[in-house]
Formats: sequence, structure tokens, C-alpha cells
Amino acid sequence: MNGLHLLERLLYPNRMSDSNKVLKATRERVIVITGATSGIGNQLAFELSDYPVTLILTGRNAEELLSFKAKNECEDTRIHIHVADLRDPEQLEGFIRFLSEFTDGIDYFINNAGLSIHRPVLSSLDRAHDFERTMAINYFAPVKILLRIIPLLIKRQGHIINVSTINVLLSPMKHWAAYQASKAAFDTWLRSATPELKEQGVSVSTIYLSLVRTPMIKPTKAYAKMPAMSTEQAAREILRLMYTRKRLVTPWWLFWKGGIR
Repeated sequence: MNGLHLLERLLYPNRMSDSNKVLKATRERVIVITGATSGIGNQLAFELSDYPVTLILTGRNAEELLSFKAKNECEDTRIHIHVADLRDPEQLEGFIRFLSEFTDGIDYFINNAGLSIHRPVLSSLDRAHDFERTMAINYFAPVKILLRIIPLLIKRQGHIINVSTINVLLSPMKHWAAYQASKAAFDTWLRSATPELKEQGVSVSTIYLSLVRTPMIKPTKAYAKMPAMSTEQAAREILRLMYTRKRLVTPWWLFWKGGIR
């Protein structure tokens, strides 16, 4: 085993979720996952397809969503798909209307869709759209969705899980202005809204992930040689949150209250 794999095993212990507790927390529940066509969202949907749940999945890749539904839907697991690029206002509104049809309520909203950009500000002087796109998906999309489905979450005493990044907890770093600012914006919004949501019986959790080997990190070549979590590990940590309902989760080595234990 090479040094990179050894470091990954140290930094990211391979922990299993408790299937009995997952079953108890998710049985007959309605679960929304954004960004479900690849990476963490796709893996989480796959893990949950072993349980008697209703999955509502959205993403940009119609072929992947249709394939997932065909392979994983069964009598106990109902899967609804909605193809949308949540950066596009009309497509976002279409997805929100789709969610509004679930009038009996929503149990879990897992905010996973996101966009990462690693680019110097001086290389972005004529690329204001970089900042608009990251804010559109990392901030405005989840805010607009939640503003419309909070009544559905209240109805079922639901749970919001925000899949975030440890960058939000760290000092701002060069070349990450667009990404870090957009993720921090939603993190702040959600923490501000949490007391009000808790008063209405809605739980709120945020998982601050370190590097995860997903298609999103491939454009940054330096990441290929850096230790990272697998999508399976990340998905299992989210499954654990679904039954522990901890307020926040971070890697064990990040000195922050509530880290992964």
C-alpha cells in the first residue's frame, strides 16, 4: 500500500453506518437529493435505494437519472426523477413546482448539488459569470427551494442536511474566492434560519467535508495526488446524520466542535 493510501486511511477512517438505525430513520420517508447524477449524491441515492423509501432525485444528466431509476426502483423503493440545471431560473422553478406536488410533506432535504471553481481573481476579470454561476447553485438554488418547501418539511417534522465543505470553516484562500464565498453564503443563511426552523420541529445538520474523489475535483490536477475520501465514505457519513441528527459534522482532525467521532 502506497503512502497516499495509508494517509487516506488515517485521515478518513472507513466507518460503517448502522443499517438498522438507517431503516428506522428512513422507512416510508420522502427524501430529496439534489446533484444526484454523480459523486456523493448518486452514491447516497444508491445506498438509500436498499430501503423502503421515496427518493426524489434531481440532476442535469437525464440519461443517468433514467438509468438509476430503471436499475434501482422496486416495490418498496419509489424513485421520482426531475432533470434540471438548478443554476437556470426556469429549470429551478420547474423543480420547485415538482416538489410542491408532494403535498403530504417531505422528510429529508439533502442539499448536495454544487459547483467548484479554482481560479485566480486576476484570471476572472472578464469572467463575472464564474461568480454568478457559483452563487446560483451554491446559494440561491437551495435558498429558493427551502423557502418553498419549508411548510412541507414542517408538516413531517423534517430534516435538512447541507453537504458543505471545510473551506467554509477555514480562512479564505487564494484562487477560491468564487467557491468559498458562495458556500459560506448558504452556510450563514442556514445557520441564521436554524433557530426558527427548530422552533417548528425541523432539524438542521451540516456536514463539512474535506476533499472527496468526485468528478467535480478532476479539473484541479493537484488533487490527484492529495488524500481524499471516497464517495462511499461520504455517503455513509450522511446516512449516519439521518439518524443521529447532529447539528454539524467535520473531519476528526479539524479542531472544531462537533467533528466526526
